[in-house]
Amino acid sequence: MNKLEVQNISKRFQDKLVLDNISFTVEEGEIFGLIGPNGAGKSTLINTIIGLLTANSGTISIDGKTIADNSVEFKKKIGLVPQDLALVEDLTAHDNLEYFGAYYGLFGKKLKERMEEAIEMSGLKGREKEKVKKFSGGLKRRLNVAVAMMHHPEIIIMDEPTVGVDAQSRNYIFDYIRKINKEENTTVIYTSHYMEEVEQLCSRLFIIDNGKKVSYGTKSEVKSLVNDTVTITVKAKDFPASFVGTVKMISGVSDVEVKNHEEILLFADASFQLNELINICQENQVSLIGIHIDEPTLEEVFLSLTGKRLRD
Repeated sequence: MNKLEVQNISKRFQDKLVLDNISFTVEEGEIFGLIGPNGAGKSTLINTIIGLLTANSGTISIDGKTIADNSVEFKKKIGLVPQDLALVEDLTAHDNLEYFGAYYGLFGKKLKERMEEAIEMSGLKGREKEKVKKFSGGLKRRLNVAVAMMHHPEIIIMDEPTVGVDAQSRNYIFDYIRKINKEENTTVIYTSHYMEEVEQLCSRLFIIDNGKKVSYGTKSEVKSLVNDTVTITVKAKDFPASFVGTVKMISGVSDVEVKNHEEILLFADASFQLNELINICQENQVSLIGIHIDEPTLEEVFLSLTGKRLRD
């Protein structure tokens, strides 16, 4: 089990309140997004979760056991991919893995197996004897992720793991996140300034700004705080005259706009069911060309909730 609970965490630096009564739960085996603009409190929150900082109030626990009471065991369950590269650039990739693996208490056969696994995962096979300082930014990022996973943590926190990487390395990292999440049930806490990554990877998210909770829930729940209306574009070869009136009767549809005889727009809320629309099209012998559902992106939602762009 690896359910993480953050309960009423507050943190002050002298007279400045950096985290203000933060609470959320990360369920076992999910990919959870932690997002906010620069200076929002994310780094302080992460450092508090992993035990580098102590909260002024509140508790952090994994399956009911708090970090205060089980510091060593708690930390064994967590891995961190830091935003700043945690690598020794004058060493080879092989030596970096060996060096950090020893810190995790890995030795002998197990260390060798984990090193081979990390080299394979990071796509560095054949380059493991090269010094890290010769690697591209993307290869360094891949190795950074591999190092953090050497001890097979139950929960991995990935803080901006794709900053400055090429598309190939980003795909490597994405594929690896999905692999460990699906095959090993690893819980992933993911932070990024690229909202499209969060939208692609995460099932639920917590938005923080100025040390306070802005929003928390599934992507649909967060989006509904801004606008729960979606626009559905329906294209067909032709619509019968009575079709618009029939479509207006679908549950959740608030309005229908006729663009032309081959395209109509439906405006609907979260109760709208696509299968109802498809059934009505079939009953009215409408030859569909395509259906497109347009809802707010997370980037738009974030801007609306915080008044800031994520990269601010």
